[in-house]
Amino acid sequence: MRNRGGGTRGGGARRRAAIAAGLAPLLLATACGGDDAGPAAASSGPPRVSATEAGVVAPAKVEVIAGLTGCEVKIRTEADELREGVCRTKRGDYLVTTFPEEKLKRDWLDAAAVYGGTYLVGTRWVVSAEPAVLKRLRPQLGGSIKRLRGIGPSAPASP
Repeated sequence: MRNRGGGTRGGGARRRAAIAAGLAPLLLATACGGDDAGPAAASSGPPRVSATEAGVVAPAKVEVIAGLTGCEVKIRTEADELREGVCRTKRGDYLVTTFPEEKLKRDWLDAAAVYGGTYLVGTRWVVSAEPAVLKRLRPQLGGSIKRLRGIGPSAPASP
């Protein structure tokens, strides 16, 4: 039998049942997904984890790197090729420099090689400090510690 709308009797009920069946997995996933109002959400802020633990792979901003080390950074250089901030903490003083391109970081390190020094180097960022400070920062930031020789009377002679 057909109803006046041209469909079969009971077609509306079947349609509603089909829609409900299609929505059931979505509703179940939402209901079982948990909510964020549990005990973990009641904490005063996000948990502090290192860049390595967090799997940070994208280059960070000066403020992000400083934040990972517990520093409230003071920006001292804002230029197209780099941004640099100063951190003064109980662990020591250090500079955080970020670059918009990896090539600019390599160029900066090449120029810094003239002066020598030790640096903590990551993807498009460099932290400048005393070696002991860099060793303390590395667990939070990742990266690798690079020692640049420098030139001049105290630099080893080239063969």
